[in-house]
Amino acid sequence: MENFSRKLIDWYRENGRDLPWRRTKNPYLIWISEIILQQTRVVQGYDYYQRFVARFPDVFALAAADEDEVMKYWQGLGYYSRARNLHAAARRMAEAGGFPVTYTGVRALKGVGEYTAAAICSFAYGMPYAVVDGNVYRVLSRWLGIDTPIDSAEGKKLFVRVADELLDRERPGLYNQAIMDFGALQCTPVAPDCLFCPLNDSCVARLKGIAGSLPVKQHKTKVTNRYFNYIYVRMGAYTFIHKRSGNDIWKNLYEPPLIETDREWTEEELYASPQFRGMLAGGEEPIVRLVRKGVKHVFSIHRTSQPSVHLYSLNASGMLYGLNHEVSASWTLPPEPCGHLSMHTALHMPSTNKISLFRVSHGGTPGILPAFSCGSSA
Repeated sequence: MENFSRKLIDWYRENGRDLPWRRTKNPYLIWISEIILQQTRVVQGYDYYQRFVARFPDVFALAAADEDEVMKYWQGLGYYSRARNLHAAARRMAEAGGFPVTYTGVRALKGVGEYTAAAICSFAYGMPYAVVDGNVYRVLSRWLGIDTPIDSAEGKKLFVRVADELLDRERPGLYNQAIMDFGALQCTPVAPDCLFCPLNDSCVARLKGIAGSLPVKQHKTKVTNRYFNYIYVRMGAYTFIHKRSGNDIWKNLYEPPLIETDREWTEEELYASPQFRGMLAGGEEPIVRLVRKGVKHVFSIHRTSQPSVHLYSLNASGMLYGLNHEVSASWTLPPEPCGHLSMHTALHMPSTNKISLFRVSHGGTPGILPAFSCGSSA
């Protein structure tokens, strides 16, 4: 077991990634990095981390910020509940006087599970807690030849116990970084580099030729299709957006008017539907054309949305309501609004929906909806 730890750490010292959150013992910075990387690859999260900590350098700066600003710095990362949890936890910590210094205190932070607490405490405080993430499951299952499903109660308990037994208690932070990078770079999900692996002489999966079948999962991911028909409308240099409410995906984020259906509708069905007709003022017959259809966006590990985006092009007298959204599956918050417009005359929407008016640039092809740019129009 000691030889396993030594080989991993030796490999890491030669091959490990040089990342800014690994050059610090500051628990706040490590916490931010771990939350960003929960559902985001390092290559994608790196720049977000740099911008986020530059604007919110400590827990007190984050706690003092407005939630909308925090969400704006998170835009594009997805899984926005992470940002809301960060902000809520920061405010609790600021009230308590700073970042907790015990495992129990760290584990109690909103949005922090066992893995994240173990990572923070081992990296920042040198506490002997073993991390168990997807990389660790893969390395341990292959090296030891464990075929117990990792998504079973038995499997989770087994891997937690094995990870704790293998932990280098004198260098827990270094060991945890090593095994995670080893799984990410060497013992990869597909085509692991077994030939040049420092553990190849003792790896059960390699000796038995079963590396590709480990780790084992007993349940398949359940996928639920949702069909989103977004209506993009503009008046000259202006578009409109509204803020999502309720306890659904993208809570408190902005989007175009949405008609969600139980299947993929044809254009004719959409235009004839009461939901669509109810958006228009009496007597209005807008010019409508389909911008993009069947855009598929996987927005979590268990649900898939398939939105069809429609573009409205109305004359100045008929247009009053519009929104903007980047259909490239990067859900974003808007900048500060240039003004506000209440619902009247052209579109009928529930009074609880607050609509913001934005000035946008409309350059480029109509296949990609323009991004917000408050100020003068193009």
